[in-house]
Amino acid sequence: MIDLNCDMGEMPDLIADGTQESLFLHITSVNVACGAHAGDDATMEATVRAALERGCAIGAHPSYPDRENFGRQPMALPPEEVSRTIHDQIARLSAIAERCGATLSHVKPHGALYNQAAHDETLAHAVADGVARLNPNLLLVGLAGSPSLEVYTRAGFRVLAEAFADRRYEPDGRLRSRALPGSLLIDPEEAAAQALSIARDGRVTAFDGAVVRVRADTLCIHGDTPGSPRIAAAVAARLRDAGIAIATPGR
Repeated sequence: MIDLNCDMGEMPDLIADGTQESLFLHITSVNVACGAHAGDDATMEATVRAALERGCAIGAHPSYPDRENFGRQPMALPPEEVSRTIHDQIARLSAIAERCGATLSHVKPHGALYNQAAHDETLAHAVADGVARLNPNLLLVGLAGSPSLEVYTRAGFRVLAEAFADRRYEPDGRLRSRALPGSLLIDPEEAAAQALSIARDGRVTAFDGAVVRVRADTLCIHGDTPGSPRIAAAVAARLRDAGIAIATPGR
């Protein structure tokens, strides 16, 4: 069994043109942008209501406060500031979810914050502290195989190890930087093959051809990846054809 998650609520156009609705046909959990890198109250509410209708688990997708760079550039914020902004972002989404009759199940940091926290224990502690200030019972999502999962576990959180269907890996298990060529998998069949290799075999082929061991509880498909609905459909079909159930683990 594996969860399929998607980062959503980031672009109003993807709600208006039906992209998000198409993605909801294939995923089991959603990570909702909380306004720091993208999104606003309207996109949060629309995404939460759609997730409720589809029965998807709803999580917060907090970021560095950097809308100009979509939260994908590293920032050198003090740990206390990271904790504060994480708390405030989750609290904002939680209030909207409550008005819609929903509750949050998990938190997955976004972009540069996610990637830096994966290997920076001080930053991972700051993330955990920010979440704990609001609700220590939320699940915390982090990069499979990274030290961040150990930090979150020691802080008392249940964790979900995450791998990616639409991102290329480096041989050390990190995600290939979006600034480099070949970082995205936009061919649906290629992404589906990578997803199956992770879910069934516990491994992924890195950019240089090296085989990397990956144990994942959840697989991500980015909502802003070109052709994301086709990717999600191909991934879900490939997993089900292989007898792998798609469901929200531990929720």
